[in-house]
Amino acid sequence: MTNTEQLTGERADLLQSLRRHRGFLLQTVDGLTDEQAATCPTVSALSLGGLVKHVAGIEHRWMLFAVGGAEAMEREAVDWVGQFRMEPGETLAGLVERFQGVAARTDELVATLDLDAAHPLPQAPWFEPGASWTVRRVLLHLIAETSQHAGHADILRESIDGARTMG
Repeated sequence: MTNTEQLTGERADLLQSLRRHRGFLLQTVDGLTDEQAATCPTVSALSLGGLVKHVAGIEHRWMLFAVGGAEAMEREAVDWVGQFRMEPGETLAGLVERFQGVAARTDELVATLDLDAAHPLPQAPWFEPGASWTVRRVLLHLIAETSQHAGHADILRESIDGARTMG
């Protein structure tokens, strides 16, 4: 039995919610070819593979923040455009594998991190200057972001082959 299977209370609730929305996203891409996963079936530049890639990337970066603050988060450069695209040579299986690895690492951290520990946010126009977030708030943000992108993915999947995850 792993530490995450023994969690109770708030930690268990946060992790269960995050896992549920991750599951929706993965269910949405299940059975797709790489070509389907890379296609942008709407006027948006979003693809299903790109969404999986993006969600894995943001979860990874936010957990860097949870552990080491903005400095740790900003050590890794972000490809602000490419993070939403499935690039030539990338496969859906590879993106899903990375997503699952990031998720496993987050799950381990949820079991051990102090949810009340807080770090000042990075300086960016979309953050309130001087604001700090707790690890708890980071997890709530990840749940919201993953849920939002799972909804985007559902629309994209329906546009590709009519399949729907959430309805």
